[in-house]
Amino acid sequence: MSWTLSRFRAGETVEVRSKEEILATLDENGCVDGLPFMPEMLQFCGRSVPVRAVAHKTCEVAYHTGLGRRLDRAVHFGRCDGSAHGGCQAQCSLFWKDEWLKPVATAPAPSENAVCTEDRLWSLVREPATPENPDPNYICQATRIFAATQPLPWWDVRQYVFDVVSRNHSPGRVLRAGWLAGLRAVARRFERLPGPRGVTRRFSEAMHRALTGHGVPQLFATRQPLQKTPSGRLDLKPGEWIRVRPQAEIEATLDKTGRNRGLSFDAEEMGPFCGGTYRVQSSVLQILDEATGKMRLMKEPCIILEGVTCRAEYARCRLNCPRAYFSYWRELWLERVDAKSD
Repeated sequence: MSWTLSRFRAGETVEVRSKEEILATLDENGCVDGLPFMPEMLQFCGRSVPVRAVAHKTCEVAYHTGLGRRLDRAVHFGRCDGSAHGGCQAQCSLFWKDEWLKPVATAPAPSENAVCTEDRLWSLVREPATPENPDPNYICQATRIFAATQPLPWWDVRQYVFDVVSRNHSPGRVLRAGWLAGLRAVARRFERLPGPRGVTRRFSEAMHRALTGHGVPQLFATRQPLQKTPSGRLDLKPGEWIRVRPQAEIEATLDKTGRNRGLSFDAEEMGPFCGGTYRVQSSVLQILDEATGKMRLMKEPCIILEGVTCRAEYARCRLNCPRAYFSYWRELWLERVDAKSD
């Protein structure tokens, strides 16, 4: 099973090829290896930008396979502004295939006859409406990521080597995440055995505190979930400073599935941010459903916080995923503060 890493590395500055060069790489569906090039990405053409991470693996939420996904010759930088997709506010990380990039100061690629024109590129952002389906089904990288990738089981050691070789993470970070993931797996294995359960739990907790500064993230360790969850509004605006409430207070707003009015609180990836102070980046009112391509309107605004993204330190089967999804926060999980403080 071949797997080709990008020629570029995290932190390296690359130049985005011209619009004409990129169009010449696309098939009639506006894709390379099944991954769409989107109109929102045209604004980067000709610019020199640093690579945030090498996208050798990723997560996908449309099909709920429980597995990570691998892809070839791709990197991350920039975020989608949703301007060509109905104003979607998810701000997903953009995927860039190597074919769309070049080292800084490299000569242009030879001109070719483009199969995909810019007009066609814009027409490919949604499926044609039909009498049975009058509302648009949008097409973007997020809705097509499953088709553009292959399954990646957690035991494929190459992904962890690539985590380091790509410069996405240090060897220490990769070893720490793998060691702690193994401890959690052992603790789950002995969950029903009273003797071993206590020993493995205490050892895993001690290791987490020693290596991360906090215990093993989990929900409802000290309280019971709700049957009906509350709502609350702060009318937060971009630029305001907030403090994330302690996890125990957030748990007091969740049902047994760990959700508040349909929005999930991921204790493993969001829990470590509890108690921290951050600035509001934006309020999210609508996002595309990755499974259907339909625009979904939020029942209540969700808040994105600056720099608060999924670190993939705990996610089963997708450790160290570089996609860096923004976490969505209910306003009642937050509290205003006057300025950044501890």
